[in-house]
Amino acid sequence: MTTLLGQFVRNFVCLVAIIIVAACSSPEASRAAPYAAFVQDARTGEVLHAENADTRLHPASLTKMMTLYIAFEEIEKGNISLDTLITVSKNAASKPPSRLGLKAGQKIALRYLIRAAAIKSANDAASAIGDAIGGDEAKFAARMTRTAKALGMNNTTFKNANGLTAKGHLSTARDMTTLGRRLFYDFPQYYNIFSRRTTDAGMAQVRNTNTRFLDAYEGADGIKTGYTVPAGFNLTASAERNGVRIIATVFGGASTAARNAKVAQLLDLGFRKAPKTAPTTKPAAPTYQADEENALVAEADGLPEVEGGAAKTIRLQTAVATSPRPLARPSAAKVAAASEAVAAIQDDIAAAVAEAAAAPPAADSLDAQAVALAEIEETVTRPEARPEATLAEAELAPVEDLTELADAGTTAVENPAEDTTEVDEVAVAEVPLEMIAPASGTLEAQAAALAIEPTLDAQAVALAALPEAAPAAEAVAEAAPLQLAAVAQVAAPAPPKRKAPIFESVEPVGPLPPESAPQVIRLSTSNARHFGVNLGKFNSRSEAERILLKTQLAESATLNEGLRKVVQRGGAWHANFMGLTQEQADLACRRLQARGTQCFTLAP
Repeated sequence: MTTLLGQFVRNFVCLVAIIIVAACSSPEASRAAPYAAFVQDARTGEVLHAENADTRLHPASLTKMMTLYIAFEEIEKGNISLDTLITVSKNAASKPPSRLGLKAGQKIALRYLIRAAAIKSANDAASAIGDAIGGDEAKFAARMTRTAKALGMNNTTFKNANGLTAKGHLSTARDMTTLGRRLFYDFPQYYNIFSRRTTDAGMAQVRNTNTRFLDAYEGADGIKTGYTVPAGFNLTASAERNGVRIIATVFGGASTAARNAKVAQLLDLGFRKAPKTAPTTKPAAPTYQADEENALVAEADGLPEVEGGAAKTIRLQTAVATSPRPLARPSAAKVAAASEAVAAIQDDIAAAVAEAAAAPPAADSLDAQAVALAEIEETVTRPEARPEATLAEAELAPVEDLTELADAGTTAVENPAEDTTEVDEVAVAEVPLEMIAPASGTLEAQAAALAIEPTLDAQAVALAALPEAAPAAEAVAEAAPLQLAAVAQVAAPAPPKRKAPIFESVEPVGPLPPESAPQVIRLSTSNARHFGVNLGKFNSRSEAERILLKTQLAESATLNEGLRKVVQRGGAWHANFMGLTQEQADLACRRLQARGTQCFTLAP
């Protein structure tokens, strides 16, 4: 009895175990994520279909589209090239399948890592790209999130470069469709990699994980598949028919076949709803914030150097580095001393203004005579202050006539006009002295009455006869020697002018033979400076100018004569060197391409 009961129990336990295993392996249990879909007209950005489009889900390997987008950005900026050797980090080498088989410390060209990440969806290749550009997984994931925000992917956050499940690593069907459209329009020169069925990844020949859909759907040319247990089967696909391009994304497919069938159905819907003709509106260049741009430049500073290329990336520092302390306030004593000095200066200015505005003294007062004597002394002792006519006569007149000229100046000064403080000395000097009638009571009138010539000595004697004019007479007596010395200096003969010719005589020569007309052998435009070199398009003017400066420093032999020019076109900034000959432009572009810098020649 016990044996039969034990057999029954054992059989019952086995049956329950079989039922549980069958339930866990059923197709319905593999669908771990909810369904989401989004369809867009790539030409205009118009939304053609959306279902749970903004639900944050696990993107799986669709993440690698952002890893490749940033890699293409760095190539366009010149910070890295397709031939740059990347050292595989331990973090990258430790990633689980799908993988290329990289080893820690191994060096491999960037182009092979891009192929492996885009075609085979290799996790170790994507992580190697992220660690090389960002420095480590966390920094590169932060940059991926910043780039997503700049592209308008507002519901996306990244935690790694490969898409393996991680807490907070989420995106939406709408955001991944936006990223697929960006790859097509922002980097059309690299987009063809997503349609390759097989490619050489350096270490092995790899096969595209999206081959079934590319072969089955007409016009399909990309983009990326993804799968993890929490995410399900994901796909962002793009197809073009008769000039109409549709991009669709599916999250949470039950299997590869079911996912591909659903994407094909959505693309058919898009082609039916999209207009046959529509203007192509390319997305605007990503807008990074100022602090984000500085962070990107700082991160790019640690990129590996291109073999034979330019120096390290220039770091732009826009934040304030130091904050100096303000100067201390002056003490009360210094403030009081400064106030006294300012008050003294103001008093001096006020006194000078009052003196200048004061009325002239009376004609018969001692002050008026003192002013007249001062003007006489200034006029005679400074030849440049005397009338031009008097000086001209002094240069030609004999010495015995100098007294009359001096007296003429004296008369002009001692008879100012009544309504002004200035005297027309030139007019007075041109009138003969004997035609001027001296005013009554003046020194000249007294001299005329005594029949004495009004010389300087006579004026001094006449002044001495006046009791109130004693000080003035002494001033005239002291000024007389100075006046006569000044007059003698004026009368000194000028040095003779040079009569010798400036140029030696030249023997006349016969008529020159007529010049022969130049003969044009051939026309050449190769030396015309109408050619240029284009280094690509950039997200901001500062990035374009930085690349131009760095490239000119590295390739000064051919670009030193070129003019750096940044042109804004199509929402981006194009970096150009202009003003080169065709030979210079071709040589510069060949040398830059040999160093891993993408460029092409601009023809007029």
